[in-house]
Amino acid sequence: MNIQLSNKDGRPIYEQVTIQIKQAILANELKPGDALPSIRMLAKDLKISVMTTKRAYADLERDGFIETFAGKGSFVAARNTTFIREEHLRQMEEHLLTAIDLAKLTAMTKEDVMALINELYEEDAT
Repeated sequence: MNIQLSNKDGRPIYEQVTIQIKQAILANELKPGDALPSIRMLAKDLKISVMTTKRAYADLERDGFIETFAGKGSFVAARNTTFIREEHLRQMEEHLLTAIDLAKLTAMTKEDVMALINELYEEDAT
């Protein structure tokens, strides 16, 4: 697992860890049943505190991405297709809101934005 942390990123370290592990799971780089490094091992590898990795793992477990078993460790949870779809939709909404903000800054109309989306969508299909 390759996690890159940045002090320039405005998000807390635990959130950077959480996001990158989520992305690896959603991209199928980490598959259901795959073991994650122990909290202590990940903290040591990333040179961060154990409390930081513990918070990241707790958030991942709360969000249904991993399961933790006492004495065994943490593992990628079985895929819940509804949950994964919801996460993808959430990410898409986030990106679209950013795009809409940029469109408004350039005085694009809604029709212009929709035409661009349609054009890009069709381009990607070929």
